[in-house]
Amino acid sequence: MRALTKALVSATAAVGIAAGGLATAGTATAAPAPVQRSTSAEVAPLAVVNLGLSTAQAKDWQCSLRALGYLPGKIDGRLGTDSWKAAQRFFRAHKWYSDDIDGIVGTNTVMALQRMLNVNLDANLRVDGIAGPRTKGAFSDFADLHRSLC
Repeated sequence: MRALTKALVSATAAVGIAAGGLATAGTATAAPAPVQRSTSAEVAPLAVVNLGLSTAQAKDWQCSLRALGYLPGKIDGRLGTDSWKAAQRFFRAHKWYSDDIDGIVGTNTVMALQRMLNVNLDANLRVDGIAGPRTKGAFSDFADLHRSLC
């Protein structure tokens, strides 16, 4: 009887060790839980794209948009999503832009800005959607011409 008990205890211990090893191996190789990412506007960081404008010049651009009836949000000199949505609506009204009103400064938004600068400043910019030094300089000149509209 004693030998049977000893064998049973040994077998139980072996099964326990094996089961524990399997349980550990199962958790060690399990796929990690997916990370929850929020796309909520409340927690997303504000993307600011001033395209070379100083804070004062960006405020002038925001004031220009507001004076024209395109609401850029807070006049703070930080051209974020609301400011660029207002600019995109302004560009669309003038047929310079036909993409989504999303506040993202992508190629189409830059092309619309270049068209606007060519019309309003005779900037002679290549409409290529690249915000290079000439585009940024013309945008700065445009902002300077529209000072103190707030």
